Amino acid sequence: MRIHKVRVHPSRDHLAKEDQLAWKIAEVACDPVDIKDKVTEMVINRMIDNAGVAIAAINRSPVANARSQALCHPGTQGATVFGIPMDQTFDAEWAAWANGTAVRELDMHDTYLAADYSHPADNIPPILAVAQQCDCNGKDLLRAIGTGYEIQINLVKGICLHKHKIDHIAHLGPSVAAGIGTLLGLDLDTVYQSIQQALHVTCSTRQSRKGEISSWKAYAPAHAGKLAIEAVDRAMRGEKSPSPIYEGEDSVIAYLLDGPEGEYNVPLSESGEPKLAILESYTKEHSAEYQSQALIDLAFRMRTKIPNFNDIESIVIHTSHHTHYVIGTGSNDPQKMDPNASRETLDHSIMYIFAVALQDGKWHHVTSYTPERTKRPDTVTLWHKITTVESPEWTKRYHDPDPNKKSFGAKVLIHFKNGDTLEDEISLANAHPAGAKPFTRPDYIQKFDTLTEGIIERKERDRFLSLVQRLPDLDDDGIKGLNVQVPLDRLVNHQKDDRGIF
Repeated sequence: MRIHKVRVHPSRDHLAKEDQLAWKIAEVACDPVDIKDKVTEMVINRMIDNAGVAIAAINRSPVANARSQALCHPGTQGATVFGIPMDQTFDAEWAAWANGTAVRELDMHDTYLAADYSHPADNIPPILAVAQQCDCNGKDLLRAIGTGYEIQINLVKGICLHKHKIDHIAHLGPSVAAGIGTLLGLDLDTVYQSIQQALHVTCSTRQSRKGEISSWKAYAPAHAGKLAIEAVDRAMRGEKSPSPIYEGEDSVIAYLLDGPEGEYNVPLSESGEPKLAILESYTKEHSAEYQSQALIDLAFRMRTKIPNFNDIESIVIHTSHHTHYVIGTGSNDPQKMDPNASRETLDHSIMYIFAVALQDGKWHHVTSYTPERTKRPDTVTLWHKITTVESPEWTKRYHDPDPNKKSFGAKVLIHFKNGDTLEDEISLANAHPAGAKPFTRPDYIQKFDTLTEGIIERKERDRFLSLVQRLPDLDDDGIKGLNVQVPLDRLVNHQKDDRGIF
């Protein structure tokens, strides 16, 4: 890996494009390295994962509405949309919009956490949509997804957006643009312009993940993917971009991030180096924000030692800075303690999540969030006894640069009314690659089956799983089949309507 020092340069410096981060990213995208077998395996796992969580969310309002918008943009040489029959195709940017929203809605696909946050499988819907529209094959798609993961994960390692309340999709726009550049074999300058345009248009605030969290949380990465496709299209037509997008005197670092004196160290693979970053990402076993995954597993373990939940006086979760301030009481969001809060808010409330996991000993993407469940009096009472505190030790472990030492856990102290305490801790979720039970292909398939049960037909399930597991050998027709169809009588918003502008 090479470490690139990135800082603001006054316009009078005339920073050469070859010295700009966007150019360095484009160089990685244009480097035609072979895909390692273990990367191929993980790409397939992630595609199975994405499809399962998308189908489970297929009739939820944001997904249904994104799909209804896509239906207004059919294209004879287009891309498929989750749920819709494969003989119907749509303009790639709108298919990416619908599919990206479906993948993100349940907050249950993969994650990578470092200096910032990310869900790198958000790269897959826009890259796949372009692959379908542009007649690409399986090897093309594998290389492109490998690039998307490589760029996003390394940007997340090097540049913290959250510190300045910029949403993490600002790293997704450039990674999708880079991945599409790899997919289509674009020249270096075109990819460079695409990356700059994609970053310029995908910077937004983190209010979408603060307070009363709305359905925009699902739409946000889909929007970034859609904008990235459009940015690449413009660059392919010869259009230029705001430049230098990272280092410019009035650009992203100068005015959105650390400012004129800020400096970042971004690692990127060297020429000829395999793109392995996807292997550092990790999926979710439970439908909730990633930093709650290990704590759900810990709650399952601790509950067996609690005879009566009414005997609990208080619960204190000692955890990292990010967990405390994003999903804990350090956020100072009263909505995180509100039984009437939205699902999107509750899956970002570790207090709610830990209470329910402790009481139920299970987690479900639907039943754990129903109004009946959130408003249960004994749950509300327990929930309101839970607080979080930042622990320097857990913050240090969260940011450890060694992926084998990095952890996303916590120590939990349960205080009982009689003065007794129960203490336990966990470093990683069970499903994490270094966890107690790392996810392997059968686990991804089981997760897919659980999420799609009663929604798709067995024949469709078998067709998709057989096809996606042959990804390296697929031709362009095979790539067009990488969709999961739902019987129309089980699908809302499967025809064009007149509720909106389109």
